Amino acid sequence: MSENQQEVDSDTITDVETMIDTEEELIKQCEEMWKDMEECQNKLSLIGTETLTNSNAQLSLLIMQVKCLTAELDQWNKRKPERKEEFQKLRCDLEMVLSIIQSKNEKLKEDLEREQQWLDEQQQILQTLNVLHSDLKNQVVTFTESRIFNELKAKIRSIKEFKEKLLLTLGEFLEDHFPLPDERTQKKRKNIQDLNPQLITLNEMLEVLINRMFDVPHDPYVKINDSFWPPYIELLLRYGIALRHPEDPSRIRLEAFHQ
Repeated sequence: MSENQQEVDSDTITDVETMIDTEEELIKQCEEMWKDMEECQNKLSLIGTETLTNSNAQLSLLIMQVKCLTAELDQWNKRKPERKEEFQKLRCDLEMVLSIIQSKNEKLKEDLEREQQWLDEQQQILQTLNVLHSDLKNQVVTFTESRIFNELKAKIRSIKEFKEKLLLTLGEFLEDHFPLPDERTQKKRKNIQDLNPQLITLNEMLEVLINRMFDVPHDPYVKINDSFWPPYIELLLRYGIALRHPEDPSRIRLEAFHQ
């Protein structure tokens, strides 16, 4: 029900209460007038035929007032059926308003029950999630800086060991299959006048190239000197293991296989 309708109903109830109070007040005044008139009639019966002055005037005034009040009471009595119809209509309207309010209250009650049920479910879900969060939090392992540092050190140590093992295996393989030239090789190669006793093995050549590439990555080229046996240099260049400098053929570098 809107606020305007509530104000109209309130005003109607107030008007009805005012009319009822007015009617009761008129009836009360009439009763008091009748009492005064009876008293005057009793006094007149005792006085007899004596001349009336002020009493007669007062009696006439009372009689006129009684007539006025009687006439007004008759008007109110005539209006009673209309008032009854208004009261009945008002009663019907109020009962209808009461029914609407009760219906809205029932709907609000149902909505409240649904919302309360939803809230209970959400609280239960939240409680379950809190329990799961607590369990997971207890299971999480806290990685401190020292632990991470120790793990990294262990990994680096393992990589170094693997590198050393790999280089050792590579050195043994190269030493067995790619040895330094001996006197028989010198006799076979007529174009070699003097065999340089400072020649380094193929494994050592690769180690020089690898160290240069990682130590000086911006300039990985190595100057070819007399310790590099030319056949091994050609072997590295032919199979793409090493590359010559585009402007200086006397310098080579290892192919960047790691990139």
